[in-house]
Amino acid sequence: MLERARENARVAGVTVEWHEGDVEKLPFADAAFDVVLSQFGHIFAPRPEVAIGEMLRVLKPGGTIAFSTWPPELFVGRMFALVGSYLPPPPPGVPPPTQWGDPNTVRQRLGSAVKDLSFDRATMLVPALSVGHQRLASEKSGGPMVRLVKSLEDSDPAKLEKLRREYDALAGEYYEDNLLPQDYLLTRATKV
Repeated sequence: MLERARENARVAGVTVEWHEGDVEKLPFADAAFDVVLSQFGHIFAPRPEVAIGEMLRVLKPGGTIAFSTWPPELFVGRMFALVGSYLPPPPPGVPPPTQWGDPNTVRQRLGSAVKDLSFDRATMLVPALSVGHQRLASEKSGGPMVRLVKSLEDSDPAKLEKLRREYDALAGEYYEDNLLPQDYLLTRATKV
């Protein structure tokens, strides 16, 4: 992702200082930023309370925290559940990333550290020639899907075909006019 970001910055003609880090241990000083953003990244941290604590730690008081997440009841959330049903269970106590797509969970996780909490919904329109075309793109770029497909290709081809049929059926519920809408939740708040 950093390689792609560097290339995008080059194409856009802008200078950006990129840093790689762990959301559970951000490599920045306390209150270093006016704005902290996450676009579907922090949701994969195994300890949500640590991840949100770090995001708030590096944010200045009065600064804005904003993040995009996948609601569990919509396409990507349902796709995560489908893929997860084919994977070994996560370690005890590791919540699914789609919990971040529930405003009540987000309210609880942010707690009294923020004010002016707001939620919006938006849709990312992902172009695809077909449902199968979109699935193949997911198999090549979607972290858990990449690992699962690689594992099943060798160990259980019949199970892989079943996964692909189920994925295509799910995506087919949303796919229209060469687009697969992916609805997300956008959270914004001000650090107290």
